[in-house]
Amino acid sequence: MKTGQGTLVVSLDFELYWGMRDRKSLKEYGPNIIGARKAVPAILGQFEKHGIRATWATVGLLFFDNKEDMLRFLPDRKPVYDDARISPYEYLKSIGGSEEEDPYHFGASLISKILSYQGQEVGGHTFSHYYCMEKGQTVADFRADVEASVRVAREWGLSLDSLVFPRNQYDEEYISVLRENGFHSYRGAEESWLYKARPLGRQKFIVLRIARLMDNYINLSGHNTYTIDSIRGSFPYNIASSRFLRPHMESLGFLEPLQLRRIKSAMTHAAKNGMVFHLWWHPHNFGGDVGKNISLLEDVLGHYDGLREKYGMRSRNMADITGELRQLEGEG
Repeated sequence: MKTGQGTLVVSLDFELYWGMRDRKSLKEYGPNIIGARKAVPAILGQFEKHGIRATWATVGLLFFDNKEDMLRFLPDRKPVYDDARISPYEYLKSIGGSEEEDPYHFGASLISKILSYQGQEVGGHTFSHYYCMEKGQTVADFRADVEASVRVAREWGLSLDSLVFPRNQYDEEYISVLRENGFHSYRGAEESWLYKARPLGRQKFIVLRIARLMDNYINLSGHNTYTIDSIRGSFPYNIASSRFLRPHMESLGFLEPLQLRRIKSAMTHAAKNGMVFHLWWHPHNFGGDVGKNISLLEDVLGHYDGLREKYGMRSRNMADITGELRQLEGEG
């Protein structure tokens, strides 16, 4: 690793319907989930083409290809949210018996696909798409959830290194649970007040949503880049996000060039100044129009190619960054 070398970090929140179940009906959002199953191999193809190493933060419930095995790995302790609708455990009664029968809730074949590509890390996204800031749940509930996630990954021969908190809900108590369970990093939020961790209800404030939408196209919160050195000094490491890759939408298609300019400008800033730019999205975001979204991604990754050639920018997944940090701190 060169000191001060620009770095592109990519992470994806891989959750299929488990991440949307409490927001949209399966009838409404099901086509996006089926589209996500097509998007995953297409994204992997782009990563291979452009030499991208990425972290796939994966909900633990996706590691199965049948319901019987899934039920065996459920944590003994489950969260009791005040709003019972956000818990997936009662909902489990309604899912199908296998991945072939129910492609919305099982992801074993896709995880195998991801692992077959070089440089792809499977990380954690909690076992049940767990919400750390919702009323009713406790840190002990979260610990049980994380332990279940670690346990099922171990069955695959995987040791989870990185975690992404669903809906970006976390605080120091929950971070300490990651430390206890062998995680070395998590993806924190951008520093701007726009992305501060909030309960679900407070994430829906109209002013906040409008401001976040605008920030996709106009630089309200800054480039949100940072140096590798700035991550040192705390553990697990906060490999914070820089920008969400918003999917193609016909109604906002005229703004797409602005989003691309916003992302490319921040990437260029990171490359020139030896900083980290961390891009993220969900595979199901691409499911509505896989072709146009892959074209959007290819545009971004083509820009990365130019930055790699001109400034020596490199691609790293979250575990790669962790390894470098541990070396810098004399732990590796």
